[in-house]
Amino acid sequence: MLIEKQSNVRIKELVRLYEQTSKHSNYQILPSQLQELIPSEQIHVKTRYEKERMSYIKKKIDWKDSCFCDIGCNCGFFSFEALELGAKKGTLYEGNQVHADFVKLAAKILNVESQITVHNDYFSFEWNTAEKYDVVLLLNVLHHIGDDYGNVKSIDNAKDYILKMLKCMTSYTNKLIVQLGFNWMGNRTLGLFKGGTKEEMIRWIKEGTKDNWVISSIGIACEDDGKICYRDLNEDNVKRNDEMGEFLNRPIFIMDNVSMYRL
Repeated sequence: MLIEKQSNVRIKELVRLYEQTSKHSNYQILPSQLQELIPSEQIHVKTRYEKERMSYIKKKIDWKDSCFCDIGCNCGFFSFEALELGAKKGTLYEGNQVHADFVKLAAKILNVESQITVHNDYFSFEWNTAEKYDVVLLLNVLHHIGDDYGNVKSIDNAKDYILKMLKCMTSYTNKLIVQLGFNWMGNRTLGLFKGGTKEEMIRWIKEGTKDNWVISSIGIACEDDGKICYRDLNEDNVKRNDEMGEFLNRPIFIMDNVSMYRL
């Protein structure tokens, strides 16, 4: 009875943390393990197609026994799903205190504390660390440079820093999963690319990181019978689809460290 009571208290605290207000609150659905514990009517979720994105990513990444890093993990959806897919250990960075506390408590409830390390901090791309990871998740973080973290004053400066940050990630991993917004700091009036197209973003990342990364796959959101799924890039789905909104026009880049291709 005491154990059950303690569990209920933890679940209530988890719900409270999830519902805390910030611009990134309710940004991710709950991982499947927590959905079984928290009834959907207890929380308000603004999904960003996490299941659909993870469905694409897991086709490209072998998570078995991997050590990964999730930069800007929010509520930890991708990290907890990676553990379910056989990952051995995750290191998570989350600058928002409430989100970091949520992930720590969720790890305790799900009994995976030994596999999860949560840093309540913004990842410093300037660090020189000896720690290496099999996979790094860098999803929808970089366009917030100058807002959530870092100090840049212009779009051109922001774009230079984004490329610099992508390049430095070769020191941390051989596999990088990247998603990037079209608008600097999420401001619709500050577009990173003149036409706001997928072609521009893909060309810019490919050219800007060609000495560091090889793009092995690009996932594009598509609508099929009213449902969203991510498919490999082709000449049809690369076209901008304004009806789908800005978020669903963001490609998912699966990138390999160029050193993997050297003899």
